[in-house]
Amino acid sequence: MTEQKIGWSALLSGSNGIRSLALAGGVALHAINVYIATTILPSVVAEIGGLDYYAWNTTLFIVASIIGSVLSANLLAVSGPRGAYVVAAGLFGLGTFICALAPSMPILLLGRFVQGLGGGLLFALAYAMIRLVFPQALWPRAMAVVSGMWGVATLAGPAIGGTFAELGSWRMAFWAVLPTTGLFAALAFAILPGRSPDTDEKPGLAVPQLALLILAVFVVSLGSVNPKLVWNIAGIAAALFLVAILVLIEGRAETRLLPRGAFRLSSPLCMLFVTISVLAIAVTVSEMFIPLFLQVLHAQTPLIAGYLSVLMSVGWTMGSIMSSSNQGRRAEKAVRLAPVVALSGMILLALLMPGGSQGEWLVLGPLSAAFILVGAGVGISWPHLLTRILQAAPPGEQDLASASITTVQLFATALGSALAGMVVNLAGLTDPGGHAGTQNAAFWLFAVFAIAPLIGVFSAARALGKDERR
Repeated sequence: MTEQKIGWSALLSGSNGIRSLALAGGVALHAINVYIATTILPSVVAEIGGLDYYAWNTTLFIVASIIGSVLSANLLAVSGPRGAYVVAAGLFGLGTFICALAPSMPILLLGRFVQGLGGGLLFALAYAMIRLVFPQALWPRAMAVVSGMWGVATLAGPAIGGTFAELGSWRMAFWAVLPTTGLFAALAFAILPGRSPDTDEKPGLAVPQLALLILAVFVVSLGSVNPKLVWNIAGIAAALFLVAILVLIEGRAETRLLPRGAFRLSSPLCMLFVTISVLAIAVTVSEMFIPLFLQVLHAQTPLIAGYLSVLMSVGWTMGSIMSSSNQGRRAEKAVRLAPVVALSGMILLALLMPGGSQGEWLVLGPLSAAFILVGAGVGISWPHLLTRILQAAPPGEQDLASASITTVQLFATALGSALAGMVVNLAGLTDPGGHAGTQNAAFWLFAVFAIAPLIGVFSAARALGKDERR
């Protein structure tokens, strides 16, 4: 296939263009909701309470998304692309409806869980469909399109959430999503095929491993809301124990949660999964609390705080699209450079965010640059990391690899969000709270989680080194 045939026109025109529209639409729906919820959450807790469970809105959403991602292959086999996308959109719409009516934090968390289940299906189905409907030469660009939808979400999500938050009607932000969900379901039904050409039988479901994975996230989350350090440590220890059991079961199971080699440290596949995990954690924990930090420490309105926080995703999107055409050594350099760039952004945030300001651009400008650095550090490597995972999967496990990308990414972000809640609560976000508590929480959040991209520096180098020796 010539370079011209594998360019952007090959992906975005003709039948490929229609398929790209369907994949992009599902991811955009999921991503826009993420930014709406992030932007309005300070207003939500101000009305219905639940500051101690601030991080749980993200944790439960992502836990449910993990379940959806694991079920995606089964749903695709049973219902086909058309039916799978309609079911996913229906669940997403139901969760949004519950959130819009929620009178208390527990009900809101229920809605976020149902939303996450539908969103996880939409997210994972996009990766599965990339492998099914596009030639391998187009995979990096298709991955970049999926990432690019987070850039679209950075425009729409904060605009919807921030506008309604400033009007004192955060519920309308959820109501506004419902018509779009219905339109997407109709579009998917109209343009997607009824059956998948190479999915003839329902794959097995790794129920024990999935249960252990979810339980690990929950025990960390339960520990994170307790003010006593001993319970926080107990939650982390219990989660590590559960993951260890998962690894043992996975090594002997016929039905696997991840492809063979995913838990073997000597495997390139393992190092690739480690790299996407730590990079995803760096972005997730930052974006989750940035709107709150900007409003309390830097005197920003919900709308402006929302837009500034999504600069991280703008950096991710720009990095993905600009880097997606890299091949060979240039792609390897992008993977090696990415964690270094993200690490520099995290260090800047630890130094600059706690200082506080009245919104002067001499302060907000460097902060904005730090947001972009963290996002770009992930984006420039993302299409190549995901493509390498599909290529490195053992023969016959490509479907599993497609679903596992979302599973691992979401598990990492769920665990990261739970740990982030633990860090900020221990650092004083709720006790003593206020300006001083938020300052302390901001410093320790970014300082602690700078470790994530630092790990990525080494895991990326090992993954590439092992790839070269294979």
